[in-house]
Amino acid sequence: MSDPKKLIILDRDGVINHDSPEYIKTPDECHFIDGSIEAIATLHKAGFLVAIATNQAGIGRGLYTKDTLAKIHKKMVEAVEREDGRIDAIFYCPHHPDDDCDCRKPKPGLLHQIEKHFNINLNDAFLVGDSWRDIRAAITVGTKAILVKTGNGEMTLEADHDLTGVVVCDNLAGAVDWIITKGIA
Repeated sequence: MSDPKKLIILDRDGVINHDSPEYIKTPDECHFIDGSIEAIATLHKAGFLVAIATNQAGIGRGLYTKDTLAKIHKKMVEAVEREDGRIDAIFYCPHHPDDDCDCRKPKPGLLHQIEKHFNINLNDAFLVGDSWRDIRAAITVGTKAILVKTGNGEMTLEADHDLTGVVVCDNLAGAVDWIITKGIA
């Protein structure tokens, strides 16, 4: 019997691509953080399943459509594929922050959707994020949390949050290196 696959859950904005206070509303506005695409490919080549869990309140705010979001994600998926990698699934919350849905991080709904989709216990997974929302969601479901300093990561470090047990890395490439060399031991 082969070993079960390990799951890595990545936030998108601020982890894979540069974030914007005005939202990423078109594929042309999506600019990848140096090394992030290659890091995702490295995870795939190392045998990990890669899922994206991203809040996309711009849909709920009427700033872009689900079709436009699909085009942005297509750009990301194709960039990873050019590096011989793969993103296995993308989950997103389209709701306005005032909608009080269960899928907007820090609530755990997106992570539970991912758990069900892959039939993998989240206690064995890693979540890489750049904000307290991401880390809080990971802690809520028992997933190992990694905070990157890109995006909102520096502000998250400066805030008064309990980051006990949270691994901190400079960026996604550093997080992937940590996962592969230390995280699975």
